[in-house]
Amino acid sequence: MPSTPQHPEAHFTTHPAYTALITGATAGLGAEFARQLASRGHGLVLVARNGERLEAFAGDLAARYAVPVETIRADLVTDEGIEAVSRRLADLDRPVTMLVNNAGYGLRGNFADNDLARELEHLRIHTETPLALAHAALGAMSTLGGGKIINVASVAAFTPRGTYSAAKALLVNFSRWANLYYRDRGITVTALCPGLVRTEFHERMQMNTKGIPSWAWLEADHVVSVALTDANAGKSVSVPSTRYKLASAFARLAPDALVERLARLGR
Repeated sequence: MPSTPQHPEAHFTTHPAYTALITGATAGLGAEFARQLASRGHGLVLVARNGERLEAFAGDLAARYAVPVETIRADLVTDEGIEAVSRRLADLDRPVTMLVNNAGYGLRGNFADNDLARELEHLRIHTETPLALAHAALGAMSTLGGGKIINVASVAAFTPRGTYSAAKALLVNFSRWANLYYRDRGITVTALCPGLVRTEFHERMQMNTKGIPSWAWLEADHVVSVALTDANAGKSVSVPSTRYKLASAFARLAPDALVERLARLGR
């Protein structure tokens, strides 16, 4: 069992050849990334805000998969939290070979009606935080000779649908560029763009999902499996499932007004 870390520092252990740092690691896609990577023998550095839940999940993974698991309790909308995780990513003595930028949440309502402070925090967790962590990871990975970064975005990045889609569009474009620019250093950067996934995400934002048809939902294990396959193949964008590949292609080609009307149906 990993010992309780002193906030916001991590409890450190000796790592195997591959170590993945995952933000938002105790729920949804983050937890599924942790399970699948642990099952493949990766050491883990798990980052989350809820220390009690984080330690319990880390202990379960370490016992079940016999891999070393570190924890960093950090709030990634704060400077302190971002700096703590960045320091761990930059540590060349204990290299992180994969970064999964997964932490994030959604907001209800439209931009003008929402509190500006909440909107700016929302923007930070989806853009500034993953860019800051990618900066630290890219510096270390360049020195070490390679690595992988997966930025969890969304098919919403391809639609005109509020500040969430705008933030995810930035993450997709950054990933596409970085995947090209850093490839000769042995680094791949992949934007994961799922559609609706059965996780706690929509429940936390108190979104009514009763009207969404069952065929629109994806399972977290499938999404993560596809993401890891695409990252290993060096793809810059990963869109799990044929239906969302078609939807994202349509969104890029169709008039904005039509795409926006169709996107409203999913609210």
